Amino acid sequence: MIRASNLTKTFGSHVAVDGISFEAAKGETLILLGTSGSGKTVTLKMLNKLIEPDSGEIEINGKNINSGKVEDLRRGIGYVIQNIGLFPHLTIEENIAVVPKLLKWDKERIKKRTEELLEKVNIPHQYLRQYPNQLSGGQQQRIGIARALIADPPVILMDEPFGALDAITRASIRASFKSLDELKDKTIVMVTHDIFEAFELGNRVCLFDKGKIQQCGTPAELLFHPANDFVKKFFDEQRFQLQLYVLTLADIIKYIHPLIHSSTNIHIQKPDTRLIDVMEILSNKKDGEAVIGIDAEPVLITGIEGIMAAYNHKTNEM
Repeated sequence: MIRASNLTKTFGSHVAVDGISFEAAKGETLILLGTSGSGKTVTLKMLNKLIEPDSGEIEINGKNINSGKVEDLRRGIGYVIQNIGLFPHLTIEENIAVVPKLLKWDKERIKKRTEELLEKVNIPHQYLRQYPNQLSGGQQQRIGIARALIADPPVILMDEPFGALDAITRASIRASFKSLDELKDKTIVMVTHDIFEAFELGNRVCLFDKGKIQQCGTPAELLFHPANDFVKKFFDEQRFQLQLYVLTLADIIKYIHPLIHSSTNIHIQKPDTRLIDVMEILSNKKDGEAVIGIDAEPVLITGIEGIMAAYNHKTNEM
């Protein structure tokens, strides 16, 4: 869906983006991760021509972005930014309707689509007549996502979309974002400096440093098969927690020492359940044990110690 080839952008003597290339497949969430000034936001803005590259090419759905009008390009791309970008003088309803009006939708179509999206992002309809400053930061961010989605664009660009929110609100919106069916078939490119956000939301992650992509791959590839010392050191401080985010029950099930085999009252975890979620289930159980298993596999009753022993066995093997 998106192909960037040899992009370079300089500002005076500063090389912001230095000959990078990457691709994002249809339906994929690609995260641009890195420290401030590493080139990720400049790269994102080049995708919808908010910034023009000095050299290189960008294709979206097989078409060079320079081959048509810039307004047509942007109408086919949803855009969500950190400070939300809602127009303060417009109501929530008017904010959401900006792009549909440019596309000359009729009023009934706009109304129906707006109400449909508000339900999906968990905003009550009575907020339609209010103004952005009457909503909380989290509510405003949900409206920003609805506005980006209303015209059903195939591509969504997101620049630190949850960065201005407090930790609790941020976690809540990330959970809603992951479960939003409107996003299932979208190609999303998201900028963040939050490693856990990158690993939680991204199918693949491009790690930036000094205008270059150091490695682009799945979270597991970056963690367990770093391309260089920079990539390895970048994740060192949070490595244990990140591994719990990346590894799943399927990865460690064969290493779990069974306490009891059971065929009744079975609670089966899905194979793709992350270890971080398994640990949370166990920590919330009074006896500290849970019945786990994969599909038709024999189920096992184990506790946190059993999970950690299996985790250690797996990571020592990798």
